[in-house]
Amino acid sequence: MDTVTTAPSLPDSGSAIPASSPVRPARPLLEISRIYAEPAAAASERGRQILARWPDAEVVEVPSHWQIPELHGDERNVRRWVRIKTEALVLGTKKTLTVRPNGRSADFIAPSHANGCAMACVYCYVPRRKGFSNPVTTFTNIEQISAAIAKHSTKQGMKLEPNQCDPDLWIYDVGENSDCSVDAMISDNVRDLVELFRSLPGAKGSFATKYVNRELLEWDPQGKMRVRVSLMPAETAKLVDVRTSPMAERLALLDDLVEAGYEAHVNFSPVIIEDGWIEKWTELLRQLDAATSPATKAQLACEVIFLTHNRALHEVNTGWHPKAEEVLWRPDLQEGKVSQNGQSNVRYRWEDKLQYVRQFLDLVEHYAPWCRVRYAF
Repeated sequence: MDTVTTAPSLPDSGSAIPASSPVRPARPLLEISRIYAEPAAAASERGRQILARWPDAEVVEVPSHWQIPELHGDERNVRRWVRIKTEALVLGTKKTLTVRPNGRSADFIAPSHANGCAMACVYCYVPRRKGFSNPVTTFTNIEQISAAIAKHSTKQGMKLEPNQCDPDLWIYDVGENSDCSVDAMISDNVRDLVELFRSLPGAKGSFATKYVNRELLEWDPQGKMRVRVSLMPAETAKLVDVRTSPMAERLALLDDLVEAGYEAHVNFSPVIIEDGWIEKWTELLRQLDAATSPATKAQLACEVIFLTHNRALHEVNTGWHPKAEEVLWRPDLQEGKVSQNGQSNVRYRWEDKLQYVRQFLDLVEHYAPWCRVRYAF
């Protein structure tokens, strides 16, 4: 295997990331040097295609994408969090092909074509499932995944009554546990899904993203894929949206998505209560107004999601990025909440959050009145 040049390690556990660190050239998001693969996944057509993209990578056979001790559940990986995301890839087979109801961002959650992410947003809930770094796992049985979506869509038929997800089509979220813009750099799974929804008369796909991958603009979705670009104030994003595309690039993507045939929405997510948060979001809304054409504004809608954090993730983050936890972990503003899966989360105290939501919606109404709010919580 060829030697892979690596960037210096992140600070050890408990040490902050210096604000005045010298600027280094940005490291590529993916420099895959080791691929952990279930045998069936590696032998599949999609698996072989992926392995061919990184012919010099070491291939490690694993019995299950859930059972890789050196990646998942080892707290010593905290100090290698980003390096693992950069260099490791997992190939697996998606066993559960269930389409689940949602009703908020989408009507349904499609079976995942991937989970995990090469980015490292400090508040992300996905690492809680497998533990610690959680690099991308790509599921190679995309034909079965697509067939399950198509079968469900056919059974649903046409949407007869509009709802907040969409007035005309059933919306299927295809990126619940990953970022499809990054997944598209690894395999053709996302492109296959774009082509699938193009052929389904009653359905539209949807995914949220924080990464600008302009390859997507070449795929001719014909209005059957909604891309929800996540936005937050640039200053905050530099602290908590680690390894994502800069906010200016995300804003510039919106018009291009619409021109390429996508439906473009935005996620104001997460809204983090910090000093000057009103002023920061005001500036972002002004930037959004300046960045978007009349055609984009005419079809744009948004979701507003206030921060929910997790105690276990807070403890992990303290080991590699404690500066971010100064704005995410705010016991003076937050209260405990036990999630549906029993995890210990925190959110802003509900009485205060009601006020925060009203303040935020007033900002949208004043600075972006053309932006329809699909929901806010």
